[in-house]
Amino acid sequence: MDAQGMILAISEAQMGHKQGGIPIGSVLLLPNESDAEGTFTLLGSGHNERIQKSSPTLISALENAGRLSPEVYRKSTIYTTLSPCSMCSGAILLYKIPRVVIGENETFLGEEELLRSRGVEVVVLDNEECKDIMRRFIQEMPQAWNEDIGELR
Repeated sequence: MDAQGMILAISEAQMGHKQGGIPIGSVLLLPNESDAEGTFTLLGSGHNERIQKSSPTLISALENAGRLSPEVYRKSTIYTTLSPCSMCSGAILLYKIPRVVIGENETFLGEEELLRSRGVEVVVLDNEECKDIMRRFIQEMPQAWNEDIGELR
Protein backbone atom coordinates (compact mmCIF):
# COMPACT_ATOMS: atom_id res chain seq x y z
CA MET A 1 0.00 0.00 0.00
CA ASP A 2 2.88 2.40 0.72
CA ALA A 3 4.12 2.30 -2.88
CA GLN A 4 0.61 3.00 -4.19
CA GLY A 5 0.06 5.80 -1.71
CA MET A 6 3.33 7.48 -2.67
CA ILE A 7 2.54 7.19 -6.39
CA LEU A 8 -0.69 9.10 -5.73
CA ALA A 9 1.13 11.74 -3.65
CA ILE A 10 3.78 12.19 -6.37
CA SER A 11 1.04 12.63 -8.95
CA GLU A 12 -0.40 15.44 -6.81
CA ALA A 13 3.04 17.05 -6.49
CA GLN A 14 3.49 16.96 -10.26
CA MET A 15 0.06 18.51 -10.74
CA GLY A 16 0.93 21.33 -8.35
CA HIS A 17 4.18 21.97 -10.20
CA LYS A 18 2.39 22.10 -13.57
CA GLN A 19 0.09 24.74 -12.09
CA GLY A 20 3.10 26.87 -11.15
CA GLY A 21 3.02 25.89 -7.51
CA ILE A 22 5.24 24.18 -4.99
CA PRO A 23 5.48 20.47 -5.85
CA ILE A 24 4.43 18.90 -2.57
CA GLY A 25 1.68 16.31 -2.82
CA SER A 26 -0.27 14.37 -0.25
CA VAL A 27 -3.05 11.81 0.06
CA LEU A 28 -5.07 10.48 2.97
CA LEU A 29 -5.84 6.77 2.67
CA LEU A 30 -7.95 4.44 4.76
CA PRO A 31 -6.76 0.81 4.61
CA ASN A 32 -9.55 -1.66 3.97
CA GLU A 33 -9.45 -3.79 7.11
CA SER A 34 -11.30 -6.74 5.61
CA ASP A 35 -8.81 -7.09 2.75
CA ALA A 36 -5.40 -8.69 3.19
CA GLU A 37 -4.36 -7.49 -0.29
CA GLY A 38 -3.50 -4.00 0.93
CA THR A 39 -6.34 -2.15 -0.73
CA PHE A 40 -7.51 1.20 0.52
CA THR A 41 -10.08 3.93 0.18
CA LEU A 42 -8.82 7.30 -1.01
CA LEU A 43 -10.28 9.84 1.42
CA GLY A 44 -8.62 12.96 0.06
CA SER A 45 -5.78 14.12 -2.11
CA GLY A 46 -4.17 17.45 -2.84
CA HIS A 47 -1.04 19.48 -3.27
CA ASN A 48 0.51 22.62 -1.88
CA GLU A 49 -1.57 25.52 -3.25
CA ARG A 50 0.15 28.37 -1.46
CA ILE A 51 0.97 30.11 -4.75
CA GLN A 52 -2.13 29.15 -6.73
CA LYS A 53 -4.65 30.19 -4.07
CA SER A 54 -2.53 32.62 -2.06
CA SER A 55 -3.31 30.47 0.96
CA PRO A 56 -0.71 30.21 3.69
CA THR A 57 -2.55 27.45 5.55
CA LEU A 58 -4.50 25.28 3.13
CA ILE A 59 -3.76 21.59 3.68
CA SER A 60 -5.61 20.47 0.59
CA ALA A 61 -5.54 16.69 1.10
CA LEU A 62 -7.37 17.14 4.41
CA GLU A 63 -9.58 19.89 3.00
CA ASN A 64 -10.55 17.69 0.05
CA ALA A 65 -11.28 14.75 2.36
CA GLY A 66 -13.99 16.86 3.97
CA ARG A 67 -15.29 16.43 7.47
CA LEU A 68 -14.51 12.92 8.73
CA SER A 69 -15.27 11.19 12.00
CA PRO A 70 -12.46 10.83 14.54
CA GLU A 71 -12.59 7.05 14.05
CA VAL A 72 -11.74 7.41 10.36
CA TYR A 73 -8.76 9.68 10.98
CA ARG A 74 -7.47 7.30 13.66
CA LYS A 75 -7.36 4.42 11.15
CA SER A 76 -5.90 6.33 8.21
CA THR A 77 -2.43 6.97 6.83
CA ILE A 78 -1.26 10.22 5.28
CA TYR A 79 1.28 10.10 2.47
CA THR A 80 3.34 13.18 1.68
CA THR A 81 6.14 13.71 -0.81
CA LEU A 82 8.04 15.93 1.65
CA SER A 83 8.60 15.83 5.39
CA PRO A 84 5.65 17.62 7.05
CA CYS A 85 6.16 21.18 8.29
CA SER A 86 5.03 22.34 11.72
CA MET A 87 1.56 23.28 10.46
CA CYS A 88 0.96 19.97 8.70
CA SER A 89 2.36 18.03 11.66
CA GLY A 90 -0.01 19.93 13.92
CA ALA A 91 -2.97 18.82 11.80
CA ILE A 92 -1.73 15.22 11.88
CA LEU A 93 -1.54 15.39 15.68
CA LEU A 94 -4.85 17.22 16.05
CA TYR A 95 -6.75 14.56 14.09
CA LYS A 96 -4.69 11.74 15.60
CA ILE A 97 -3.64 10.30 12.25
CA PRO A 98 -1.50 7.39 13.45
CA ARG A 99 0.80 6.90 10.46
CA VAL A 100 2.72 9.20 8.11
CA VAL A 101 4.63 7.98 5.07
CA ILE A 102 7.13 10.52 3.76
CA GLY A 103 8.67 10.50 0.30
CA GLU A 104 11.80 12.38 1.32
CA ASN A 105 13.25 14.47 4.12
CA GLU A 106 16.59 15.46 2.61
CA THR A 107 15.36 18.69 1.01
CA PHE A 108 13.43 19.72 4.11
CA LEU A 109 13.32 18.05 7.50
CA GLY A 110 10.00 18.81 9.13
CA GLU A 111 8.61 17.85 12.51
CA GLU A 112 9.25 14.10 12.31
CA GLU A 113 10.67 13.90 15.82
CA LEU A 114 7.63 15.69 17.25
CA LEU A 115 5.35 13.24 15.47
CA ARG A 116 7.34 10.25 16.75
CA SER A 117 7.39 11.66 20.28
CA ARG A 118 3.58 11.78 20.19
CA GLY A 119 3.24 8.15 19.07
CA VAL A 120 2.85 8.63 15.31
CA GLU A 121 4.48 5.98 13.15
CA VAL A 122 6.76 7.84 10.72
CA VAL A 123 8.07 6.01 7.64
CA VAL A 124 10.59 7.73 5.35
CA LEU A 125 10.86 6.13 1.90
CA ASP A 126 13.88 8.18 0.72
CA ASN A 127 12.25 8.36 -2.72
CA GLU A 128 14.52 9.70 -5.48
CA GLU A 129 11.62 10.98 -7.58
CA CYS A 130 10.43 13.12 -4.65
CA LYS A 131 13.97 14.48 -4.19
CA ASP A 132 14.31 15.28 -7.90
CA ILE A 133 10.99 17.13 -8.03
CA MET A 134 11.97 19.34 -5.09
CA ARG A 135 15.55 19.96 -6.29
CA ARG A 136 14.28 21.13 -9.68
CA PHE A 137 11.69 23.39 -8.08
CA ILE A 138 14.14 24.95 -5.63
CA GLN A 139 16.53 25.65 -8.50
CA GLU A 140 13.73 27.13 -10.66
CA MET A 141 11.97 29.16 -7.94
CA PRO A 142 14.21 29.68 -4.90
CA GLN A 143 12.30 32.73 -3.70
CA ALA A 144 8.97 30.84 -3.66
CA TRP A 145 10.60 27.95 -1.81
CA ASN A 146 12.17 30.21 0.80
CA GLU A 147 8.83 31.94 1.30
CA ASP A 148 7.08 28.60 1.75
CA ILE A 149 9.46 27.47 4.48
CA GLY A 150 9.55 30.88 6.15
CA GLU A 151 13.15 31.72 5.24
CA LEU A 152 14.34 35.26 4.60
CA ARG A 153 16.93 35.39 1.84
